[in-house]
Amino acid sequence: MNMNDRAIPLLEIAANSVGSALAAQEGGAGRIELCDNLGEGGTTPSYGTLTLVRERLRIPIHVMIRPRGGDFLYDEAELAVMQRDIETCVRLGCDGVVLGALDADGAIDVTACRELIASAGSLNVTFHRAFDAAGDPAQALQDLIALGCSRVLTSGARESALQGADAIAAYVRQAEGHVRVIAGAGVTADNLRELATRTGAREFHASASSRHRSSMRYRNPQLQGLEADYRASDATQIRRMAEVLRSLTGQGQAGG
Repeated sequence: MNMNDRAIPLLEIAANSVGSALAAQEGGAGRIELCDNLGEGGTTPSYGTLTLVRERLRIPIHVMIRPRGGDFLYDEAELAVMQRDIETCVRLGCDGVVLGALDADGAIDVTACRELIASAGSLNVTFHRAFDAAGDPAQALQDLIALGCSRVLTSGARESALQGADAIAAYVRQAEGHVRVIAGAGVTADNLRELATRTGAREFHASASSRHRSSMRYRNPQLQGLEADYRASDATQIRRMAEVLRSLTGQGQAGG
């Protein structure tokens, strides 16, 4: 029996604000991935967001370490920024970090990742969906196991985890208890049970967001987007997903 077989099912919410983080906790998520700029796949949240969430949340907080959107090929200055952000997470007592770096040929940048992981110390380390951009997923997974990552987040290199379910199942088998596989991208309460059955994964990642109407009474019609509606995690959606996971085993969620 591998690590994913033993694990109690867990829902991780990609929280893009303090409000989203609190909604995740209220809805029964087991953990959050705290980030900014979800439209770009997530970047590192502000220091203010990080400190306030750390003060207010009781569930584990894993922090996205990504200096910009776009690809995962980072220069020396970007890697230095990532290292400083990780050190901040260690100092503030966060539970984990979420990171990833590739070389120009689509392989795991083992040297860069080893240095970033060393900076994380005892924190959990998740390798994010840079994994889905790797040229050879099987080799990439072996590299992450060798690096000592705790988890890898993946959609099976497809637009949604359900589309990539067969690949995710193969990663779960390959992991052999060394690293937990988190299935993410397009995960909802409606497809969560099927995704769990088809992949064998025991951790799932979703934003569970809904559109929030702006409270502005005046909007300049000449400007687009500056005072627009926004998306944030929805406690009701999260609660539905948590209930699905509880029904799979009859157990509550584990943190970590």
